Amino acid sequence: MSDARLPAHLEVSALLRLVESNGGFAAVLKRGERDAGTILILTTDRGNNAILWERMPHLDGTRPYTASRKQDIENKIDFEEYVGRRMKQDPDAWVIELDIVNAERFISTMVT
Repeated sequence: MSDARLPAHLEVSALLRLVESNGGFAAVLKRGERDAGTILILTTDRGNNAILWERMPHLDGTRPYTASRKQDIENKIDFEEYVGRRMKQDPDAWVIELDIVNAERFISTMVT
């Protein structure tokens, strides 16, 4: 059985363009392994309300992006430390930031 997933660098490129075409800002914070790197998405809305999204496998075989951590306005350091630990845990991971209005809706439209 072959894995028909899109190479990571192509998926990242598509996400960046899609966000920018919708009036948002997108940037690669950390480049990962070109073809098979995990993609971590950090979304914000005008620099606020940061959420970290990661793909989580479901029993039905899908791998939707799921919010794994939300920034607490009272404790922003905790969120930043968590993202730093995730980056260290998976040195092949990509970390991209998407600053777009209604990030949760945007993420929910992404095909898995």
